[in-house]
Amino acid sequence: MGKNFESLKNSLYDEISNVVSIKNMPTNFKEDFMQLVSMVNFMLIEDNENFYGYFLLQMSREIKYDISAPTAVNFKLSRYVIYFNPYIFLNLSGDQMKSTIKHEIYHILSSHLNRARGLKTKYSTLAINMAMDIVVNQYLNYLPPYATTIDSINFKYSLKLQPYMSMESYAAEIQESLNLLEEDENEEDDSKEKHIEKEYDVSKTHDLWEESIEGDEETLKNFTKKFAALSEKGKVPLYLEKTLKGLKGNKGEIPWNLYLKKIMGTLESDKKKTVARRSRRQPNRLDLRGELRGHTARITLAIDISGSISDEEFQGAIKEVFNIVKTYKHEITLIECDTEIRQVYKVKSINSVRERCNSRGGTKFEPVFKYVNNTDTNILIYFTDGKGEEELDVMPKGYKTLWVISGRGDKLSLKEPFGIVKKLKPVEIKEDTQERLDVMVDGFSMNSQEPIY
Repeated sequence: MGKNFESLKNSLYDEISNVVSIKNMPTNFKEDFMQLVSMVNFMLIEDNENFYGYFLLQMSREIKYDISAPTAVNFKLSRYVIYFNPYIFLNLSGDQMKSTIKHEIYHILSSHLNRARGLKTKYSTLAINMAMDIVVNQYLNYLPPYATTIDSINFKYSLKLQPYMSMESYAAEIQESLNLLEEDENEEDDSKEKHIEKEYDVSKTHDLWEESIEGDEETLKNFTKKFAALSEKGKVPLYLEKTLKGLKGNKGEIPWNLYLKKIMGTLESDKKKTVARRSRRQPNRLDLRGELRGHTARITLAIDISGSISDEEFQGAIKEVFNIVKTYKHEITLIECDTEIRQVYKVKSINSVRERCNSRGGTKFEPVFKYVNNTDTNILIYFTDGKGEEELDVMPKGYKTLWVISGRGDKLSLKEPFGIVKKLKPVEIKEDTQERLDVMVDGFSMNSQEPIY
């Protein structure tokens, strides 16, 4: 296998080394290249960590010349697809080829596709890409020379990143450094995409994920779980055991407060002008002001005052909301309602929350949605016992809905519920819920994962 592998790899590279247009590719090149990929797959199955080999067997494989990495993945037609750029992939050794495939599978297992989406409004693509790759590459050997590692990032940006932090933590620290350097990493390249990429570019390595629009978080998690289950016929690396356990997970539902923390990062950001930064597009124009990203989270809290939410539950929930949103630019509107809206007002702190109105009993959801549909709300959090209508004539428009069912409630009465439904449980309010979010949201992070000696 070794001699045939090297011979095939070298001949494939010789075939395309001088080809500059996809239309001029040799006729049988794709077939021969996929034969090489099958050889690498066999090498992975023969490997001590052959879990990756069995995972790769289930993935579709395609050639894509315009990706700026040897490999890339996305979710397409209800299947994970791994793409290869032959110009970059064929420059790797056999061991490096195995590592770059492991790298992509690790991204899948770590739910990086969805977690990266949640960070898009907070950090630049470059910061997110480097953060994800740092997490993965800590566990792999035989990395290509250009691979993003903790040591390389610490040296380049004068940072002191530590091993086994979460992707989100790495992204935050890297972004701070990029901001200080005033590097233009948030702007898109205005030039047309080339047909063939021949060099690695970390700022573009995960661009392909933008095409994975068909897979929501739950769908991707379910497919990942199935792929992983079928791959466990192979030997699982020790460092993956915690990740796979999280995938299987009987961990229960994500508490409502952690879910709110998660979706806060998915809101669209606005931009504010600042004289402290030059324009990124035209840095030589000193008369133009730069831009800073700034979230404006417009949150509406609807409180069912029909007697279903106790004072203790109400106060605890409000405190938790303020604890979560305090690091964001936010506006909070509170609606008290039963069969109709009784009171609406803005709240700036826990101290500005008024005493609740007296209720006449009963609950109707529709008045709240009629009201909120005419506002610029980003998130509606509806605290209720769930006992309202079975059907609604009004549906939410342009905002996320989080239903929080009180401890006295059972389930939402709607026959076709929408949004996310969570049960109100006692939760510990912490100053920083990042680590709990990282572990409890999907169980896929390397956060708090210590090396096994």
